[in-house]
Amino acid sequence: MTTVCIVGKPDVDVRFELLSRETAREALATHDVSVPWENTISVETVSLGGAVSLLNDLNWYLVRFAEAAFVAEPSISDDEWLSRELAERVRDNETDPEETDRFLAVYGVEEGRLVEPMYVTRRDGEVPGYDLREVEETVVVRVAQGEFGD
Repeated sequence: MTTVCIVGKPDVDVRFELLSRETAREALATHDVSVPWENTISVETVSLGGAVSLLNDLNWYLVRFAEAAFVAEPSISDDEWLSRELAERVRDNETDPEETDRFLAVYGVEEGRLVEPMYVTRRDGEVPGYDLREVEETVVVRVAQGEFGD
């Protein structure tokens, strides 16, 4: 299964905002909503195309309430996410899945919440350590070159 994760803006309760809006609630109604980190929601979809379509359906809300959206596609990586833009590029055959692992946004996890990303490039197959602050764990998101460092 492909997983979509939506990260709320710092001043927004993303779960409340999405589930309190009829159109967004209907788009999410067929999915089991979970909360992997504070102020995020995630749902499983059947495919990368389904994940991108769901994010497109929710776009009006994402622009207003979300800081980021990630897609986990097991055929590409078991433990790294794709940014929304990169997931769209892979779905549209604009980027080869094997070429998605160079540019990364590494998020720290502090007290169950994602904290600011550190933009890095993978070197010799290794992800550089997160050094913006002391964190419990990290979440690696592969990003498109145009998103790198945004």
